[in-house]
Amino acid sequence: MSGQSRTVAVLGPTNTGKTHYAIERMLGYRTGIIGLPLRLLAREVYERIVAVRGPSVVALVTGEERIVPPRAQYWVCTVEAMPEGMGTDFVAVDEIQLCADPERGHVFTDRLLRMRGTLETQFLGSHTMRGVIAELVPGVEFLSRSRMSQLAYTGPRKVSRLPARSAIVGFSVENVYAIAELIRRQKGGAAVVMGALSPRTRNAQVELYQNGDVDYLVATDAIGMGLNLDIDHVAFSALSKFDGRRMRALFPHELGQIAGRAGRGMRDGSFGVTGEAPDLEPDLAEAITDHRFAPVRRLEWRNARLAFGSAQALIGSLEARPEHTLLARGREADDLAALRALAEVPEVRARATDAPAVRLLWDVCRIPDFRGISGTEHASLLERIFCDLHELGRVPDDWLAAQIRRIDRTDGDIDTLSKRLAHIRTWTYVAQRKGWVDDETHWRAATRAVEDRLSDALHGALTQRFVDRRTSVLMRRLKQKEAMVAEVNDQGAVSVEGEFVGRLEGFRFIRDKAAAGQEARTLQQASLAALAPHFHLKADQFYNAPDTMIDFTEQGGLMWGNEAVGKLASGSDPLKPQAVAFVDDEAGPDVATKVQRRLQHFIDRKVATLFEPLLAMSRDEALTGLARGFGFRLVEAMGVLPRGDVADEVKALDQEARGALRKHGVRFGQFTVFLPALLKPAPTRLRLVLWSLGNGLETFPEAPPPGLVTVPADTGAPQGYFAMAGYRAAGERAIRIDMLERLADMLRSADTRGGFEATADMLSITGMTLEQFAGLMQGLGYRAERGEREKVKPVDKAVAEAPADAATAAEEAPADPAADAVEQIADEGEAPVAAEPPQPEPEVTADIAETPEEEIVPGETPEVVEPEIEVCYTFTWAPRGRKAGADGRTRPRQGQGKPGKPRGKGGPKGKPRDERAKSFSAKPEKKDRIDPDNPFAAALMGLKDKS
Repeated sequence: MSGQSRTVAVLGPTNTGKTHYAIERMLGYRTGIIGLPLRLLAREVYERIVAVRGPSVVALVTGEERIVPPRAQYWVCTVEAMPEGMGTDFVAVDEIQLCADPERGHVFTDRLLRMRGTLETQFLGSHTMRGVIAELVPGVEFLSRSRMSQLAYTGPRKVSRLPARSAIVGFSVENVYAIAELIRRQKGGAAVVMGALSPRTRNAQVELYQNGDVDYLVATDAIGMGLNLDIDHVAFSALSKFDGRRMRALFPHELGQIAGRAGRGMRDGSFGVTGEAPDLEPDLAEAITDHRFAPVRRLEWRNARLAFGSAQALIGSLEARPEHTLLARGREADDLAALRALAEVPEVRARATDAPAVRLLWDVCRIPDFRGISGTEHASLLERIFCDLHELGRVPDDWLAAQIRRIDRTDGDIDTLSKRLAHIRTWTYVAQRKGWVDDETHWRAATRAVEDRLSDALHGALTQRFVDRRTSVLMRRLKQKEAMVAEVNDQGAVSVEGEFVGRLEGFRFIRDKAAAGQEARTLQQASLAALAPHFHLKADQFYNAPDTMIDFTEQGGLMWGNEAVGKLASGSDPLKPQAVAFVDDEAGPDVATKVQRRLQHFIDRKVATLFEPLLAMSRDEALTGLARGFGFRLVEAMGVLPRGDVADEVKALDQEARGALRKHGVRFGQFTVFLPALLKPAPTRLRLVLWSLGNGLETFPEAPPPGLVTVPADTGAPQGYFAMAGYRAAGERAIRIDMLERLADMLRSADTRGGFEATADMLSITGMTLEQFAGLMQGLGYRAERGEREKVKPVDKAVAEAPADAATAAEEAPADPAADAVEQIADEGEAPVAAEPPQPEPEVTADIAETPEEEIVPGETPEVVEPEIEVCYTFTWAPRGRKAGADGRTRPRQGQGKPGKPRGKGGPKGKPRDERAKSFSAKPEKKDRIDPDNPFAAALMGLKDKS
């Protein structure tokens, strides 16, 4: 070592530029080596130096990576991988305060005591090391550097209230993942940085944060070791951690090291706590902001003068105690634990009998336990590697290939990929060891390729789970106040900056329902800002659209094609509804006004077209007096008035007034006064909507299906519904009012007092069965008497027209059993079969023999067939106890029979008239009284005159 060598301790808090200063000093020499605490940081420094001097003169050596060009001048290494005895001009060791770390401290202490550059040596770290360095390193110079920015404590904050560009620190993988998941939901996403990540994954995650794709970083305490990030605020989610053996509180200097990552260059930073972490004590917070920490009293140490005579001798030398009082023997490290375990294995003990074998064993034991499964499994793997190296001089290619092939898969979740990445790091480490494999170049490239694939897959899995790229992109664009471009496809799907954000339904934006919280608010804000041009363009298209593309729904909605664009609201007049447009406020008042005006034009024209006869009548100046008043009643009722509601007005109209109204299509029916043109499906559908609006209904009843003469009479329908639908409820069915008037015309000629039966025409126009018709008639105020009688079979026309002598001859002819059988089969519904001509001995045809009828024996009396019975009804007028509702709904009086229940045997011909009259008399109490509710008063008055 040259007598001119200079040793400098560059001490100060974070963000003082210590590492940058060391790199500049090293590049001022011909050769140099720098040791860094993390593989991640080593890669970062390597890339910085390569950018300045080129890759041909820069080497990178870590436990799992080795890039050594032939003319390497500058070596960037992890502290554990720093090569000894190279004699470079410059040596630097970063984060020298890790000499006090229980796990790795002995390595840093060894570099402090033994690693020197021929011209300059630098130790970079905290002021807490000043005393021990001065005591242990003779002639050391101290160079203090001050922090370039201020650090402030802001206290506790919820995760949702953390400012942008914050780093949240956790001390376990589970804690880091939980925080990242929470931030994804509330803030759009976070990058994840942990020491266990490969450099490739870590760099990709850091890039997410550095380029602004996400504004939050969730990390372990690895960020405290010199990673240079643009962090404005550091939040601790916990104040304790598991150090490998026990849970312990973080030391103040550890908190200060991590908190100091807030602020970059001249930009000030802040730190605080979040989650379940308690508030910091004022003294502790002040110590961190002022960078005042207790000095390091002792350094972790392990003997560097190792004895390789035997495994036990090596263990003894590793357990030697230090001679200086500032040094303390470190706790048993993983490599020493592995050595102890392998020394007890008989095969290993048999092989490790000389110095080269023991040295090889020690090199194998120093393979880090990347997998972290268990000490026993790690020792078993090391045993196999040592035995192969000792026996074969290398790790077998086929076994190594099988181990790598088993790991080389990129499917699975984050935990699975992380485990595979930890496994490949073992084989990457093995491949980097000189002389351990046959083709070092091949295996280093192979393990590196697998690690890269797994790293990329892990980065993708982390991003997919913890980053909502859509929200992060939109938040960044909103923050930068840049104009965003929205795209809307034919199905209404909206994409902003290539990210799906929701759907445009009419003139309202419906955001993606999968979003919630801050994500939802961001989507809404960004989408509406980007959709502004689309709203105006779409409003112009809608305003010029024809009426055929617009329609109303039975619930009062207004549709443009398949898009809801508004709804109807009641106006000052039933025939003047108001259109309410569905337009987002952010679309602007111009768009809302244009859409509302177009909808109002549509509904005004629709009313004018469908109710044209009604509106023409209201404008007819020729209508005067009672006719004009009655016309207004019809207009208010939208063309349908139950006659019972206006009986007095109708009676007051003279023939001239009625004639004037009939010119406008008004029909004065027995049950309803109406305009037949307004009973068509389109006016009926609109009338029901307008009526529902006027009555303030929450749910609008729908119009009956077009073409049906009768529909079920729903008892839960609102009062007045059936009249507006163009029907009259009667019993369990409701009949269309125009068909009811036709039925009334047929009933005028029927004997409503003495009783009549339904004709085929009556059943035909109602489209009902006899049972249904009976229920309808009861609902109209008639008594329906059910009876049974023998069904009269239709007479064959040919037989009826046959000559009398032919009929007589047929009667006198002997009975033909075969013919009787054929007739019986026909009656039972089978196809008739022709009988064979009579034979000397009676036989049946083969067709008849196949029927299930019993064989007919000559001379026996054939079985008598029971006559077929049919149901019939007799209808008589029975108005007593019947009251009509406002919409013409009528109900049978109490105690009146219902269709389908027999009233006794016999029909109109099977029961004496006197007995039927006694049971169901429809006769008035006095001859001079006529029921005024009878809709056929004229016919009844005629019957009275005849009597």
